[in-house]
Amino acid sequence: MVAVSSRVQAFAAGGFCVVVAVAAALAVDLRLDRHWILRGLTLALALCCAALLAGPQQRRLRRIIAAVGLAMFGVVFPVTTTTWASPPEIDFALQVATDAKVAAEKAASSVVSVDDVKAAAAARGGAVGSPPTDKTPEVRGADAYPLILRADPAKGRPWACLSFVGLTARVRPC
Repeated sequence: MVAVSSRVQAFAAGGFCVVVAVAAALAVDLRLDRHWILRGLTLALALCCAALLAGPQQRRLRRIIAAVGLAMFGVVFPVTTTTWASPPEIDFALQVATDAKVAAEKAASSVVSVDDVKAAAAARGGAVGSPPTDKTPEVRGADAYPLILRADPAKGRPWACLSFVGLTARVRPC
């Protein structure tokens, strides 16, 4: 069996972590404006663990710690943040954003209006704004961006916030 130097192992592990991080980042819808700092930090930590492999390997514990760090920061965290990136309320908001953008483009408008978003949410069976309650009787997030979108009009939570700059949508949890 051919022995591979620790530097080659570290370089290969670091390259694999970069590939996983880039693939996981590209798998998420670009309209979601979250996870980028977390993705950058986990990639940096994975590369630090790969750098630990490049150093002298006198202690077995150091090698184990580097391997566990590579597994967690290089594979598990990027894959789980990609899997959990769009819960149902975020998926609903992305669908509403797409429908509202199509409606604005059909009307030859350069911006997406609040009415376009309200019509798209109503067409998909959802609601815009927070529901009125005894504690807060006024509806919030229904008149100006960021708008609060609810997939189920009968429920108060979960919801997502949607804003537009021109025809570019931004979706985030709120």
